Amino acid sequence: MTEFVFGAASALWLGVLTSISPCPLATNIAAISYIGRRVGNSRQVFLTGVLYTVGRTVAYLALAIILVASVLSVPQISLFLQKYMHLVLGPILIVVGMFLLGLIQFSMGGGGMGAAMQKRVDAMGIWGAVPLGVVFALSFCPTSAALFFGSLIPLSLSVNSSVTLPLVYGVGTALPVMVFAAIIALSAQSLGRAFDVLSKIEWWARMITGAIFLAVGFWFSLKYIFEIV
Repeated sequence: MTEFVFGAASALWLGVLTSISPCPLATNIAAISYIGRRVGNSRQVFLTGVLYTVGRTVAYLALAIILVASVLSVPQISLFLQKYMHLVLGPILIVVGMFLLGLIQFSMGGGGMGAAMQKRVDAMGIWGAVPLGVVFALSFCPTSAALFFGSLIPLSLSVNSSVTLPLVYGVGTALPVMVFAAIIALSAQSLGRAFDVLSKIEWWARMITGAIFLAVGFWFSLKYIFEIV
């Protein structure tokens, strides 16, 4: 029970960190602003943020369920993970930690919105926020890809959770989006200040999380792989 609670708390934090990372954060703000640009009612602008968040959460949840459930449904793979997951978790955490600290860098294709997608979104009004959330969620930035595939999926596999932890992760990604949706609805002037503050918080959060991942990864490797702790 304690392991599952810790896993859920970790999934929530990973979701928040994913959402406030520079690339996803800028994408989220741009998407909500784009959908809500024709809406004069602040309540509908906030509703746009809710619908966009639902799209992102559903996309993360569906992808995680497919990946985790598929792996756990194969007896040989499930038994292998139960026996050796603690051995591979250390190196995975080390790699993700190095990436978060900027020691490893790679680029991925951007998840821009093409002209066809813009027309469909415009035609759907604020409801276009749902498919837009799905598309942008699946257009992984490097940081979000590292946190999702390198942290959430192994974490979900380690506690045999194909639904709850991905759902908690999705909720975590939703929290900052809802905050910025509220800010956009209330005052565009406050958006710049909030973005600057959150950017600074994100750097410290990413550095601390990366350092913790490195420390835990090295400890897992020393204990379970090299057996010297």
